[in-house]
Amino acid sequence: MLQEFVTTTLSLSPVAATGAGYHAHNGVPLDEQLDSFSDEAVQQRIGYYKSFEKRLEAKVRAGGLSAQDMADYELMRDQCRLALFELEVQQRYKHDPALYVEMVGNALFTPLVLEYAPLEKRYQHINMRLRQVARLLGEARHNLADSPEVTLQVALQENDGNRDLIVNRLRQAAPPSERAPFERAASEALSAIDSFNAFLTGELSQRKSGWRLGAANYAQKFSATMSIGLSPGQVLAEAETELERTRARMHDLARGMYAKLAPGRTPPAGDDALTREVLDRIATQHATRESYFDDASKGLAEVREFVGRRGFVPLPPNDNLSIVPTPEFMRGIYSVGGFNGAPALEPKLGAFYWLTPIPETWDGARAESKLREYNHQGLRILTIHEAIPGHYLQFEFANQVEPRWRRVLRSVYANGPYVEGWAVYATQLMLEEGYQSDNPEFALTFHKQMLRVISNAILDIRLHTSGMTDQQAMDLMTGKTFQEREEAEGKLRRAKLSSAQLPSYFAGWRQWLRTRDAERQRQGQSFQLLDFHRRSLLSGAVTMPSLRRLLSAGQPAAK
Repeated sequence: MLQEFVTTTLSLSPVAATGAGYHAHNGVPLDEQLDSFSDEAVQQRIGYYKSFEKRLEAKVRAGGLSAQDMADYELMRDQCRLALFELEVQQRYKHDPALYVEMVGNALFTPLVLEYAPLEKRYQHINMRLRQVARLLGEARHNLADSPEVTLQVALQENDGNRDLIVNRLRQAAPPSERAPFERAASEALSAIDSFNAFLTGELSQRKSGWRLGAANYAQKFSATMSIGLSPGQVLAEAETELERTRARMHDLARGMYAKLAPGRTPPAGDDALTREVLDRIATQHATRESYFDDASKGLAEVREFVGRRGFVPLPPNDNLSIVPTPEFMRGIYSVGGFNGAPALEPKLGAFYWLTPIPETWDGARAESKLREYNHQGLRILTIHEAIPGHYLQFEFANQVEPRWRRVLRSVYANGPYVEGWAVYATQLMLEEGYQSDNPEFALTFHKQMLRVISNAILDIRLHTSGMTDQQAMDLMTGKTFQEREEAEGKLRRAKLSSAQLPSYFAGWRQWLRTRDAERQRQGQSFQLLDFHRRSLLSGAVTMPSLRRLLSAGQPAAK
């Protein structure tokens, strides 16, 4: 069932299949195709997920599953539930134009940057997909009944990114043998993109809808996304308690730092004012627009050296990570950065740490706001989170899982709290292991980042379930958690574009700490941190309850 589920679901999404390294299904080349959202294709997806979910539950009722099989079962079950929620309840394909825009971008960008075949062959795939853009965007026009304003604006922005990708990057990189067919296909695609933009700004802009899921729908999606046995209300209560604890730690740190950072000055009255002034002074030490990427590269080398020297986490076996600008068609939701792992079936291909550059069109105040948020300390933390020992390291170890279809399942359908929780936990690990131990500015910035992790959960749950207003959200982020306005506005937009994802950072971090504590208690004196991390990483991104069961069963074996 595992191989069938992975290969069939990837065949239903050729764009995702290329990213996973799955290039043909039953003899049909997938790299030449775009996903379909025709009425027939949507019903095919719904029918498959419903049928598979029934067969899966019947197999589980029969009993006899090992810890590894149970881990696979939970991921497949959750994916069926999420897919059916999206198709039948949320119905993104009827309300989210960015779904189609980002699909076009990924369909073209992935074969450009992943060298799974010679460039000429990959351009044949790109050209075939370009010829199908008009068909996909036609399906979008047929399906889209309405759209939230925020989603509409992001779709327009990202569609401009698709146009830029075709006109500039793809055109410049086209090999001589494929230039003529590329130009013909690109002309068709660009015409379709322009027509779709006219539809977005015209007809669809007159059909507005809301972006909130509502408490009942949110709880349903939250359960399948998190799979941790806690309700949104329970996670919210934990987050609001942890928010105050973390703020108190920051106030203590800031008081101890103030005299050195502001010699001779009288501290401002009030803990928040004092902490904000210390953070403001740290924020002035930042990169420039021009040095932003270089500073991230230097930080990555420094972190890799520290992790290798201290040995509390195994370093990945490959060195295939590149820091690249976030593709323009993904900057609506990745306003700061992100990570795109190597394909699970072709793990030696490239992995990418996306870093979103500061646009030349931004005025000085807006650019300064972002640079202050991602000052020298903040940029270090971002690099740890996205690269080492965060997402890049985690996915590189996940790409060693065997058998291969289990590896693909645990990569393509990775559990969010495992993935995002690991990246937050890994950042805390760096502090625990002495990284920047003589630098209290790093420690204070880390706690500021933890406030962001905590507020992510509060923000998402309250926005989608209890009517939190934009102003209340901004007050939480710029007031109680000390975020710069540019960062807060980007996060508010992201919360409206997505749902039940932002809490995975906080919920996952808590789960990782509990899992470590449980293993330390279970093993007693024999507990070794490096072994715990190695075995946890070699499990792949299973649900956190599954991880605890695998560890208790002594799996996977440490290498």
